[in-house]
This record gives sequence, structure tokens and C-alpha cells, in this order.
Amino acid sequence: MLATAHAACLIGIEAHPVQVEVRLGEGLPGFDIVGLPERAVKESRIRVRAALSSIGFAFPPRHLVLNLAPGDVRKTGAGLDLAIAASVLAACGGVSPTELSTTLLVGELSLSGELRPVRGVLALLRSARRAGLRNAIIPESNRSEAMLIEGVSVHSASHVGEVVQWLNGEDTLPDVVAGDVSMGLGGHDDVDRDLGAVRGQEAARRALEIAAAGGHHMLLIGSPGAGKTMLARALPSILPPPSDEEALEIATIASTAGLRAPLVLAGRRRPFRAPHHTASASAIVGGGEPIRAGELTLAHRGVLFLDELPEFRRDAIETLRTTMEEGEVVISRARQRVRLPAAPMVIAAMNPCPCGYYGDPTRFCRCGPSQIARYRSRVSGPLLDRFDLQVAVPRVSARTMRKAAPGEPSSKVRTRVEQARARLASVGGRNKLEALTQGVTGEALTLLELGVERLKMSARAYLKALRIAHTIAALDASAVVQPAHTAEALQYRVLDREPA
Repeated sequence: MLATAHAACLIGIEAHPVQVEVRLGEGLPGFDIVGLPERAVKESRIRVRAALSSIGFAFPPRHLVLNLAPGDVRKTGAGLDLAIAASVLAACGGVSPTELSTTLLVGELSLSGELRPVRGVLALLRSARRAGLRNAIIPESNRSEAMLIEGVSVHSASHVGEVVQWLNGEDTLPDVVAGDVSMGLGGHDDVDRDLGAVRGQEAARRALEIAAAGGHHMLLIGSPGAGKTMLARALPSILPPPSDEEALEIATIASTAGLRAPLVLAGRRRPFRAPHHTASASAIVGGGEPIRAGELTLAHRGVLFLDELPEFRRDAIETLRTTMEEGEVVISRARQRVRLPAAPMVIAAMNPCPCGYYGDPTRFCRCGPSQIARYRSRVSGPLLDRFDLQVAVPRVSARTMRKAAPGEPSSKVRTRVEQARARLASVGGRNKLEALTQGVTGEALTLLELGVERLKMSARAYLKALRIAHTIAALDASAVVQPAHTAEALQYRVLDREPA
């Protein structure tokens, strides 16, 4: 007898449908799995046999052949256990095939038959919706993630025996009701700082607001203790909350990475990722076997903070050169080519020299010109050119910090950022030179061109300065870019200035 169940496996952050086919044939007793299964899938026959014995099912003394279709896609993960168990039961007459043909089955089985959580439930359910399946059964522990999906009737279970009773129509399973896609992701409570706590850094605060309004990449350059990390960690608090579609996309990526399940909360926050400088290229970009998302994808629609940028491995950060402009990562393997979304705001911080005090008015720099040049050469010029804003962050004295009034809270700054983004959206995307020069006065263009020639800026930097000028004009509620806007935009190209 032939039986079929529906499952799915993850490739990157996308789920691909898998049909689990079981045939009960003649021959010596055995259990073969074909269809490019990796080791965790091959081991499922041991877990399935033990789990089904917990509900009194004994494997027949016949040969079982299990095929995972399509046969040219590698199947990974233990999430196929439940579908394999259900298809074996159906082939042996243990469950009715009626509901099996329209139901996605997801879950890892313990030896006692309990359903364990799996990563990527959101992606798996979205795959079921695209495939036209009416129902889905997931582990109880993945229930909060499933609340973000509509279009599929989702049920949760804690034991394989409950699934068998539901498939036979003998009992019901708790429904997972779709809720609001508002959610928070693990780690946000630790990094979402209020900008009002930053004192005495007016120029850097202004640059941070411009970056948030225009979604610009930013490089912070300053001595140790100047507040670079504090500024970067305050950035998520002034970003507008993600839209419903963005929130679901963020939650799906977090789910496939096995992060804490998204929660249905009142407020939405964007992801903030801060990898250590010892991270490998695969950890930053993504990769491995099977392919998993890297920090760039985990920070999608949010902020990727790279502290001590020159200390990162060269091969890890040079990949940012394309992703900072393309907004995606393409990982090519011999058998597959996977595209991962990667459109975060990249915020990096670095010291001006190895000792950190070059240009500091109160501390003596011990570094020679060759040491400074060697230190800065750890980051290539093309990568530095990709940062829209290059901002100097001077140290603030203790006395100035004590006397300085508290800065504006994040809520007020976020309101201006949202208004500026609405103005920028109303005029459409400005990516080409012809579009960027529209709405710019002749005096503003002349001033910008003179600055570009004086600073010997690249064509890319020229276009970035134009975009920043448009963002500054939007923050000032100006429909036209004035000379003051282009002049301020030129101030945020610190590394393009010639040494004195």
C-alpha cells in the first residue's frame, strides 16, 4: 500500500514542499529512506519507530521504502519526523488518508512520542499556504509563531498520539488563531536605548537622525569612550516600526534562524545585531551546510552594528561592498544557489588610529603616520566609500557631560524621522542622477560640485551626498534642496577630506 504525507524543508530562509511517500512491500523487514536525506533525516527512522511504539504501534515484518520528493533537493532537519510517522501509519492502515492529503505535518519526535519544536515554522506555514494546503499541525512550542500566519488552519499538538486521533477524526486539536503581526525579537530589550541619554554629542545625534530618516549607512570615527557604541545602540529607538509585511518578514527570518519565537506584543521593533569582530565570513554573510542566514540577513530591515570595524576579518567585511547596495546575499553552491534578503542599515565604529587618540585634544597619540596608515588600510577604500555618512565623534569631557541638558527623547526624534520618510516616499525613489538633481537649486548643486572637486570624492560619494541632502531637506520640511542642505551633507564625508 502507498501512502503520502506533506512536509517541507528549509533552504536558506525559504521552505520547499516535500512529499513523504511510503510503500509497504515484500521482502526482508527493513526501513529505507531515499530522496537525498541528510544524516538527521536518516536517523528519523529510529525516532519514528520508538515514538510509534509509545502509542502501541508495531512495525509490520515487511519492507518499508520511504521516498522524499523531489528527489534532487537535499532534505535537512528533524522537522520531517511527524510526516514520516503519519505516512508510515497510513501505509499500514493506522490512520485515515482523508485529512493527510490536505495537511502539512511539522515536528520532531522524541523517543516517547512527544513533539519537539523546530525552527522555521513561519516559513513552513507560508509554504503550505502557497501549496494550497488547508490544514497544518505543528508542535505546541511553536504556537506563538503560527499566530502570525493567516490562510491556513493551524492546529498544535504535544504528542504524536494526539495527531493520530485527529487524523482519524476521533478527537480535536487546539486551533492556533492568527493574531496581530506585532512582535518583538530576542535581544531587543537589551539594545533599545533612548537617545535622550546621549549628552553633548549634538553633531553625532543630528547625523544619527539623518541616517534613520534616509536609511543611510553610517561610520562613526572617534576615540575610546566618545559614545560611538551608545549612539549606535540608540538607533533602533528612533526608527519607525516595521509595516505588517516587514514585521512578518523579520519574524520569518528569526524563526528560520532558531531565535526566540516572535511574540504578539503591542509594539513592534526592528532587529539589532552586533556580531563580535572575531565572526567568520559565513557568520556575517551566511552559509554552511545546510545554508543558514548570517548576521546580514538576521539584521534585515533593522540595524547591523559592526564595532571596531578594522578588527574584523578582511574577507568577512569586504562582502558588505555588494550587499550594502544590492540589499541581498547570493550564496552559490555546486548543487544550489540561494538568495537571502539582506537590507539592514549598516552602522560601523572605529578608532582614528591604533591607540585611539589621534586628533584628541586631551590625550597624546603615540602612533606614527605609518602605523595610522596601516591601521586604516585594514578597511578597503571601496568599502569605506559605501558608507553614506562618515562622522567624527569627539570625546566629551566629564564637566561638559554633567552640565549638558538631557537630549531630546527618542519619541520626539522618531516623529520627525517618520515625517521625513513620508516626504521622501511621496517623491518616489531617487537613485539615478537625473532624479537626484530634481528639486535641487542651482546654487546648491554648484556648492556640492565644488565640494566634490575639492575633496576629490568619487562619483558614488557624489550621489550619496545628493541623497543625504534630500534627506536633510525632508527633515527640514523643505520641498527644495537648498545650499545649506548640500553644505551639511558634505560635512558628513570625514574620510574624504585631505589631511592638513
